[in-house]
Amino acid sequence: MKSLYLSAAALALSAGMAFAENPMVGGAAMLDTRNIVENAVNSADHTTLVAAVQAAGLVETLSGAGPFTVLAPTNDAFAKLPPGTVETLLKPENKDTLVKILTCHVIAATAMAADIVGMIEADDGKHVVKTVGGCEVTLMTQDGKVMIKDGMGNVATVTIADVKQSNGVIHVIDTVLLPKM
Repeated sequence: MKSLYLSAAALALSAGMAFAENPMVGGAAMLDTRNIVENAVNSADHTTLVAAVQAAGLVETLSGAGPFTVLAPTNDAFAKLPPGTVETLLKPENKDTLVKILTCHVIAATAMAADIVGMIEADDGKHVVKTVGGCEVTLMTQDGKVMIKDGMGNVATVTIADVKQSNGVIHVIDTVLLPKM
């Protein structure tokens, strides 16, 4: 029955998105003719992520050809970190740590929601993926939602899926993923 449920979820996700325009993110239209950075800078919900990408020197990379799947934490996701964490990470002396954290949110492929659900289903409910930053994250579903577990045991939920980009796709998440320490 679980397999049937996941298949239905994948079908619903893919059918719902097949003819739909990109969802609005952070009050802005996300155009599939723009790259990840060009769209992210327009989202009011991703100003912290954009500042972090700039501080890490990843603008050129994420503007490149890709393909990339970016698990994009919102400002609220960054706000869940302990007080002072973001400010500390944005300092030049912490650039290597910031790059590691941010690249743990990037997969070197275009993985749409239906693809992700299919991988989860094929692996009996959990699918491990290696990120560009060398982190391993576990993809799973719960109550019809795609969840991502990081190396520290934190679990993020995909709140907006399948935001198509010219160089990949963004899935908005509600928690910052951290590498295993």
